[in-house]
Amino acid sequence: MTLKEELGYGLDALVLFRGLQQNPVIHALMDFCHIERKDMAKQIRAYSAVVAALYASTDNLTDYIEKIVLEEETVYVQRIGAGKPVSDAMKNCLKTELKLFQKIAMLTASQLQAEMPFFPDLPTWNIRKMDLSAAYHERVAAIDRHGYGLYAQYHMFTLDTNGEIIPICYPDPISLDQMVGYERERNIVIDNTKALLAGKYAANVLLAGDAGTGKSATIKAIANAYREQGLRLIELTKDQLRFIPRIMEHLCQNPLKFILFIDDLTFSENDPNFGTLKATLEGSITARMKNTVLYATSNRRHLVKETFDDGSDKHQNDTVQERISLSERFGITVTYTRPQKSLYLEIVHNLAEQAGLQIDTAKLDAEAEQFALGKSGRSARAARQLIDMLLTRESTAMKGAEITSC
Repeated sequence: MTLKEELGYGLDALVLFRGLQQNPVIHALMDFCHIERKDMAKQIRAYSAVVAALYASTDNLTDYIEKIVLEEETVYVQRIGAGKPVSDAMKNCLKTELKLFQKIAMLTASQLQAEMPFFPDLPTWNIRKMDLSAAYHERVAAIDRHGYGLYAQYHMFTLDTNGEIIPICYPDPISLDQMVGYERERNIVIDNTKALLAGKYAANVLLAGDAGTGKSATIKAIANAYREQGLRLIELTKDQLRFIPRIMEHLCQNPLKFILFIDDLTFSENDPNFGTLKATLEGSITARMKNTVLYATSNRRHLVKETFDDGSDKHQNDTVQERISLSERFGITVTYTRPQKSLYLEIVHNLAEQAGLQIDTAKLDAEAEQFALGKSGRSARAARQLIDMLLTRESTAMKGAEITSC
C-alpha cells in the first residue's frame, strides 16, 4: 500500500475525529489521496490546495495538526469531561486515529510530492518532532482547564438571535492589572470566581451602582485573568434570558466553568423577562449547575424601574416588595459608587502612566476635573475617556510638528 493510499483510507475511516474531514487542510489532503497518479493536473491542484489551506494559518504542518486534534470535540472527550467511562473499543479507536494523525503531522512536502509522477517547483511547509498521542493524553488529563471544541479555542462568547452560542474572536483585552481603585469590590467578585474554579459553592453576583465605575470591566478582566484555569464567559442580553435553560442543558456536563454575563440589567413594569430571571435565581437551576454562575451589572440597585402605579393593587406592598427584592435573590451584591476626587485622580494618574502619556501632573489634574464636569461627574469611564482624548491630542500635535519641520 502506498503512502497516499494509507492516508486516504485512514482518513475515510475516521470515527472519533470524523468531523475533521471538513477541515480545509484535511479535506484537501483527502482529495489528493483519491486522485489517480496519472492525472497530474488534478494532483498539482489538490497538492496546492493543501498548502494554501495550511498557509492560511501557519506554515508548520505539525503545529496545525496538533492544534486541530487537541481542540476537536469528540465523543471521547465529551465522556471524559463528563466523568463517564470509556470502553476499550473506543480507546482502541482513539489509538488508531491518533497514530494516523501522527503520520500526517510528520508528513513532509517531499513525501507528498513523491506520490506524483511529475511536479514543478511546488511550495513546501515545515514540521517538527512531536508525540501527538502523549500531547493528546496530557491535554485530556487537564480537560477542566483547556476544554474542547469552541471552548478550547475561545474564552468569551455571545448569543445569536436564535440563542446559539457563538465565539467572540476579538474580546476586550482589559486586564486586572490595568484596573485602579475599587479593590475591595473587585476582590469580592474575584474570590467568588476562585470558588467556582475550585469546585466550591459560588454565588450569583450583582454588580450594582453608578455608571462608568468599572462594573462590566471587572467581569471581563476576571474572565481574561482566569482563562487558563478553565473560566469561560458567555454574554447575553436581557431579552435572551429565555435561552438560559437551554444554555444550562448544553453546559451541564462540560468540565469548564462558566460565567453567564448580563450587562446593564434593568426591568420595566410587566417585563416578561422578570419572571425568567427570578426563576433562575431562586435556585432550581443553580443548585444543579455547579459549573455555572450568573454575573449581572446594573446602574440601579433594585433592578426594576419604579415608575409604575400600584394604587389599585390591594396588596400594593407585596407587589412592590417582590419587584424590589429581585436583586436580593443574587447571592452577592457588590455596590459601586462614584469615586471621590482623590480616587478619581488616582485612576487618571495610573491610566496616564500605563499609556505613557507625558504631561505635567498639575495640568493633568486640571484637565481631569474639567473633563469630569463635561461628563456629569467623576467616574472610571470618564478617566479612561480623558486619557484617550489626551493621547489623541498628543499624537495630533506630534504629527503637526513633523509636518512643520518638513
